[in-house]
Amino acid sequence: MASLSLGLNFSRKKSMARNAAVERKNLITVCRFSVKTLIDRSCFETIDDSCSEFTNFAAILEQVLSHRLKGQINWFGYESPRSFWDFIRVVCSKVPHNCISSIENMENASSSRAKGRAWIRVALMEKRLSEYISTSLRDIKTTRRYYEDGAIVLGEEANMLAGMLLGLNAIDFSFCLKGESLDGNCPAVIDYTPYLKFTQSSESISSDEEELRTLGSSGSEGSTPENVGPPFMTDEHSWYNKCKRVEQKFRLALEQKGYLEELVRLREAQLAESVAQNKLVLQRMEETDLNHKLEKEQLEFIILELQDQLHSFQSLEQLSTEISLSSTSLDPLHPQKEGVGRHGNSKSDGKEDTPSLLGLCGSLTSMTSYKSLTSLKSSECLASPNTEITSPGLTPS
Repeated sequence: MASLSLGLNFSRKKSMARNAAVERKNLITVCRFSVKTLIDRSCFETIDDSCSEFTNFAAILEQVLSHRLKGQINWFGYESPRSFWDFIRVVCSKVPHNCISSIENMENASSSRAKGRAWIRVALMEKRLSEYISTSLRDIKTTRRYYEDGAIVLGEEANMLAGMLLGLNAIDFSFCLKGESLDGNCPAVIDYTPYLKFTQSSESISSDEEELRTLGSSGSEGSTPENVGPPFMTDEHSWYNKCKRVEQKFRLALEQKGYLEELVRLREAQLAESVAQNKLVLQRMEETDLNHKLEKEQLEFIILELQDQLHSFQSLEQLSTEISLSSTSLDPLHPQKEGVGRHGNSKSDGKEDTPSLLGLCGSLTSMTSYKSLTSLKSSECLASPNTEITSPGLTPS
């Protein structure tokens, strides 16, 4: 009996683990499909609350965030159900410039489920849903406090979820946060029919048309194949809708192609204009460099010429200074003229001659001075013979 109970418990645990894994896989797969259909729908119309694809996506995301969510234990020890908003409110409050406080203050969202649905819509309009989810998944401690083992947000599928939601940032959402969509009384239900696809194998014995005829004929003996008309009409209608969608996609792609071609032509014209301007700028730079080189050579030549003139001027000035000094040293009349000037000044001042001045005048009457004057006259150092000095004290030898 003990071994039988152990076997039953093992099989039960194994089945529970299998069910949890299948449930996680189903939710992640359906969430990926819903994101793709939502992106496809956004190419043709604006996404709002009336869009069935968004309604299904919101229900799937709500189920994903509520998967294996722990209940809240009250004062009496009973466990009451909890909404995913309780987890989002705590973990997303750390995100800078978050919308948690604005959702908490909403008047028409009183319950936690309604606030959670409002948060999904606001995060999509802000294009920050993937950021909120990524931030919440990084807080492992808080996540484990709110979720049980085996939850999607605690498994490897969580990173896939954040990556899938990143593609929704390319969609412009428009929601009204005052409608009936925020009603938190009824739970969200997922519609799986848009994501189910059955492909009949070639080994099947009977086709779908034969099965429809068989089902139609089994209802009454007098039934005819015309009774199965509505299914074919429905099938034709669905094909017509598909053809219309393909045609809309083709028109959109054609418009985008024309826009891109026009953009390419515009960029090519701008590129050609930029190349021409670049050539002109390079040519001007070359001309400017050539002019600068010529001006530099001219300035260098002028500087060298000025330096030569300065050296010649300095040498001439030095030569003139030497000539003036030599002429001053060879001119004997210079001290006499100074003495005469001083003598005239002394007479004008009313002063008498000094013995030193008389001695100087007497020295000029000496024979040696006379001979030196005669030699200076012969060498044309004096101006003319009429300027020779006559003095009462001069006597021929």
